[in-house]
Amino acid sequence: MQSSTIYLQNRIVKRALLFTVFLISFFSTQAQTGMGKYSSSNKSAIRDFEDGKKQYDSRQDVKAIKLMEAAIRKDSNFIEPWMVLGQIYLEGRDYKSSLEHYRKVVQISPSYLAGVNMLVGDLEMKFANYGNAKVNYENYLTYSKNLSEEFIGEANQKIKNCVFAMDAIKHPVPYQPINLGQGVNTADAEYFPSFTVDQQEIIFTRDVNDVRAQEGHQEDFFIAKSKDTTWLAAKNAGAPLNSSGNEGGPSISADGRILFFTACDRPDGLGSCDIYLSQRTADGNWSKPINLGTPINSSAWESQPSFSSDGKTLYFIRGTYSRDRSKLYDIFSSTFQADMTWSNPVPLSDTINSKGIEESVFIHPDNQTLYFSSDGHTGMGGLDIFVSRRQENGRWGSPKNLGYPINTANDDNSLVVSADGKRAYFSSNRQGGFGNLDLYRFDLYKEVQPALVSYVKARVVDAATGNPLSAQFEIIDVETGKIMVSNTTDKKRGEFLACLPAGKNYMLNVDKETYMFYSDYFECKTANEKQNAFDLLIKLQQPKAGEKMVLKNIFFDVNKFALKAESSSELNKLVSFLKSQSTLRIEVSGHTDNTGDKKANVILSEQRAKAVVNFLIEKGIPASRMTYKGYGDSKPVASNDAEDGRAKNRRTEFSIL
Repeated sequence: MQSSTIYLQNRIVKRALLFTVFLISFFSTQAQTGMGKYSSSNKSAIRDFEDGKKQYDSRQDVKAIKLMEAAIRKDSNFIEPWMVLGQIYLEGRDYKSSLEHYRKVVQISPSYLAGVNMLVGDLEMKFANYGNAKVNYENYLTYSKNLSEEFIGEANQKIKNCVFAMDAIKHPVPYQPINLGQGVNTADAEYFPSFTVDQQEIIFTRDVNDVRAQEGHQEDFFIAKSKDTTWLAAKNAGAPLNSSGNEGGPSISADGRILFFTACDRPDGLGSCDIYLSQRTADGNWSKPINLGTPINSSAWESQPSFSSDGKTLYFIRGTYSRDRSKLYDIFSSTFQADMTWSNPVPLSDTINSKGIEESVFIHPDNQTLYFSSDGHTGMGGLDIFVSRRQENGRWGSPKNLGYPINTANDDNSLVVSADGKRAYFSSNRQGGFGNLDLYRFDLYKEVQPALVSYVKARVVDAATGNPLSAQFEIIDVETGKIMVSNTTDKKRGEFLACLPAGKNYMLNVDKETYMFYSDYFECKTANEKQNAFDLLIKLQQPKAGEKMVLKNIFFDVNKFALKAESSSELNKLVSFLKSQSTLRIEVSGHTDNTGDKKANVILSEQRAKAVVNFLIEKGIPASRMTYKGYGDSKPVASNDAEDGRAKNRRTEFSIL
């Protein structure tokens, strides 16, 4: 069994099993009240039926079929044998034959056993016969008596599904799936992909042959790298990530350093399936997976994790039992807290979680767009893929069905979307693949794309030696001062990668003890069609006389010297640096471009430098450790011939004296 997939019993078969109990009771009542209660008065046909029913009760289906067919030959309008035949084929998952026989039941008399109409409607939906299904659901409501509100609501929802599906087929959305190719796909089944935010690495599940496994096969993780838009041959992730058991449903963090995944029936498991975590080590391998434990995992069923790009929230599926012992699958979320623990998981609101099934949750790197599958929202039948967007109040908006033919009458799930929002990935066993399930991609149409996401990718090194450094870094929303990402660089390579959702401007601070801190600024305020990624080599300097640093996140209004509120994060970082280097003296200098009056520029630049020093004094830095000076346009660092160069020349910096 593939641990990463929710193996829900087919909804039609589930209904069939419930219906079997009803049929047994129904036929028993008929037998007790005499032959006259059957829909036929043909005694020979009734004897064949009753003999066939005994064979059916004994699970002798072949003999039961022959006797039921004999009864029908003697009376073609004998409803009961048609029902039993429909039931036998349904339990054997021969849906086409089952539908043919159950159709005959409602053709003879849609009111004789009203519940059959619902079952036939479900079968018609499976074959995308939405018009026929709608009629059967309406018949169910017409001929049923004393229905509970729950069953009335279920029927009305399915009628809505039929209406939606018929309209969706008339208005298909753009959809052209492309196989990811032989670097990723094989004759084995590949599914549940996960990507780093730069789309350079994919990790996915492959169902491989294994004679050691109980079922002769088991699931392993495979990893592939991208080169020139082509996926290189995927390699088995190996131990300790893979084991002799099943691993599935991966969710790799934006920087590729943390992996959440599902494993079932492990010795340290708390329930049937739990969520585990592994971290990429300094040598590029993966650490021994650990069970996340409580409160994430429980005696219930936890699976299909999706980790937010800001490193704070884990979304996942939890399966629990309702009062009638039917399995409920909902989307939960938990937040990683300041004390390094996970908060108690809470289900997403009723806007997302329905009375039906939710699974395959995916939080996009923009942290504002949620994709998931559900059979409880209006759709094509079975599981459909939906998208929901976070609203200004923090709540999730009404889900939007991705439409036909992305969604069909079958179960559609396991969608992930690239960081730029333009491509979606999924698994399918459609014709033309390499065999079994393959991974595919398609261009996602604009109406269901997430917000534009950029990213900053950097390598931090010692400025003198070029050796990589393990350093702290923060990405901060300039406007609010909120820390969006806080982490450390990779110990071995000194690298980090972080998302920058569009619509905001960001500042970056990199800090390491005994080094001068580094700051940068990224404009993502205006979303556009072109993804703008930032690739940096950050050289941290030892604090010594003559070293200079531009404070890229100090902001003033045009021709003014009052510090804007957005400058506080950068200035507080400078305060911390000066307090940690208590013997240093600095000069704060202001600089302008060459536009305007030169004398006025010198005065303005000096006033701005003075404003910075005054801020530092207010924060406890002795005035004796600082000087300030305005240089106007006398020390340009770029050409003033273009705006880009002039912007670089308009700066505030400090140098060590």
